[in-house]
Amino acid sequence: MNIFWRELGNSRKSMILWGVGLLFIVVSGMSKYDTMKSTGRSVNEIFGAMPKSLQAIFGLTSLDLTTITGYFGMLFSYLVLMAAIHAVLLGSTMIAKEERDNTSEFLMAKPVSRTRIIASKLAASLVLLFLFNLVTYGLSAGMVNYYEPSAGLSGIGRLMIGMLILQMIFLSVGMAVAAVSRRPRMTVSISTGLLVFTYILSIAIELNDKLDALRYITPFKYFEAEKLVGDTGFKGVYIGLSAVIILGAVTLAFVAYQKRDLKI
Repeated sequence: MNIFWRELGNSRKSMILWGVGLLFIVVSGMSKYDTMKSTGRSVNEIFGAMPKSLQAIFGLTSLDLTTITGYFGMLFSYLVLMAAIHAVLLGSTMIAKEERDNTSEFLMAKPVSRTRIIASKLAASLVLLFLFNLVTYGLSAGMVNYYEPSAGLSGIGRLMIGMLILQMIFLSVGMAVAAVSRRPRMTVSISTGLLVFTYILSIAIELNDKLDALRYITPFKYFEAEKLVGDTGFKGVYIGLSAVIILGAVTLAFVAYQKRDLKI
């Protein structure tokens, strides 16, 4: 069986569940926009009076919640975390599941090289990432257009591009961890641990200006909603760092997988 199609077929049910989760978050989140809008500027004052720690956790910094783009920017902080979790789980299980589920023997019996195996798995994972991102964009654009038909979708598009790059970062990191780790059952824990660490670090940076220099080591600070929907847009340094991380992690995954002694 073609490895690429095998991976897509095995991920069909999980993608449906993720899609249902996205539908729930986007629809339920955007349904509160009318309430926010009707309160006028007072809602910004109310949230502005909250402790800075809560503002950072809920993604409320520098966003005007009475505008459709500002409100969606707040919702985006939850969507991007969900997307990152999906990506890191996808990457970390790509290789490890073969040993974890004792299917390595079946895979290695096929007349294909290790390079083709991991390349096929990577290609399937990228397709799944694009599907996840496309569903998110479709739901988001549909809800934004429903509440504000005159609102432009360029800001939403930039957010989705930023989210896709972030997904690719965590997918590649998950792949690298899976290829390097000698304990396949610990791969998911290690990968998600890295994700949680970088997410908590991004919140800590918001709370303490002295930690600002650390923003370069947490991808969650590369594509922030208030910058992507505003005039700042994408920063070249973060695009460059993203490319280095993705290419470095993918290269490490391919090299480590070639030298790996698989348990079959």
